[in-house]
Amino acid sequence: MKIGQGRPLNVNSDRYCDMLRNFLGPELQEFKGFNLRTWFQQDGATCHTSNQAMEAVNELFPNKVISHRGNINWPPRSPDLSPLDYFTWGYLKSKVYSNNPANLTQLKQNIRSEMAAISKAMCKRVIANLRSRLEECQRRKGHRLDNTIFSK
Repeated sequence: MKIGQGRPLNVNSDRYCDMLRNFLGPELQEFKGFNLRTWFQQDGATCHTSNQAMEAVNELFPNKVISHRGNINWPPRSPDLSPLDYFTWGYLKSKVYSNNPANLTQLKQNIRSEMAAISKAMCKRVIANLRSRLEECQRRKGHRLDNTIFSK
């Protein structure tokens, strides 16, 4: 079944593996920043961590997986310490939907354009913010950072 035929699809292990092998893999091969030092991070959703899915992830990122059952176990419920959660997804959503994409093709183009527009300087600021978050989490003995505001 093709994705984008006008109706939402639930992601299961089969669909996730299909996305990894038939979309993400080929896209990574075209991306000049992808290399043997690239790591992959995913959450602990069952469809992401099934035997079948982990096999597909490890084909693309041998010994470079941050995930439940990965090479580095991703801490559960840690949005305070995940740049993807505390920055990337919200930032991309605000940019990608700013022109109200009318169809899947336009949405995909917006995603590609906005990902490419994230500068090295912005990435450095996000990582500097991560250091502050790690220090604050350590100071709080691992408790959440709900009431902490980090400068941009």
